[in-house]
Amino acid sequence: MGKKKKINGYLLTGGILSALLTAVIVTGFFWTPYSTTAMNAKEKMQPPSLAHFFGTDNFGRDVFSRVMQGAGTSFLIAILVVLIGCSAGILIGSLCGYFGGTADLILMRICDTITAFPAILLALVIISIAGSNVSNIILALGILFIPSFARVVRIQYAGIRDLNYIKSARLAGVGTGRILYSHILPNTIPILVPAMTIGFNNAVLAEASMSFLGIGIQPPQASLGSMLKDSQNYLTSAPWYALGSGFMIVLMILAFSLLSEGFQQSNR
Repeated sequence: MGKKKKINGYLLTGGILSALLTAVIVTGFFWTPYSTTAMNAKEKMQPPSLAHFFGTDNFGRDVFSRVMQGAGTSFLIAILVVLIGCSAGILIGSLCGYFGGTADLILMRICDTITAFPAILLALVIISIAGSNVSNIILALGILFIPSFARVVRIQYAGIRDLNYIKSARLAGVGTGRILYSHILPNTIPILVPAMTIGFNNAVLAEASMSFLGIGIQPPQASLGSMLKDSQNYLTSAPWYALGSGFMIVLMILAFSLLSEGFQQSNR
């Protein structure tokens, strides 16, 4: 009898948590128990109950409904940021890693320059120039995430470009584009997937940090970061106000961290 394959606990747990979070987030795009913007002075600062799972805030709004919407906003922004950073990173990293030379030196120095500055500071500069809206937040963070993906891809391409099967493909007359994205790129996927999950976590934290500082998602749209900021004055009198949004951020980070670790264990 063959050896029974060991269950990847990290991947299983991360997958279950991610599926549950995704279900809540997708539901929040179409329906929430209460309006996320309507104020009700009679119900402000209500503790958690069957009517309000996470209680209400200082304006009488249902915290659970706002957490659903805020998590959806963070999730969507993080996904788009990772897609922008990963797509551009693959393009830059593949060209630098495969061809090398002066272009590689220049592009990598640009990436080093971007990385050398604090991400939030650079995002603040970009948003101050372009304006504070969701599209500009996504664009600013997407640009900041390019260097990390470009380095990962560059290392992989530089290590694969001189292998025998790539030399054989060149001798057979296979086009450069096909070699880059049909022959080499599939071999970078095992490294890219964990990098994307880590990038997702970083994007969630970056968006929450920007909203906490007041340069991210603007009211009345719900944001996990801005909810944490608003709850600071009520930490002792109404701790549920902060716990709801804080719990969701921790849960999102935990789920995708477990997925990342699970993917890495599967590739060992």
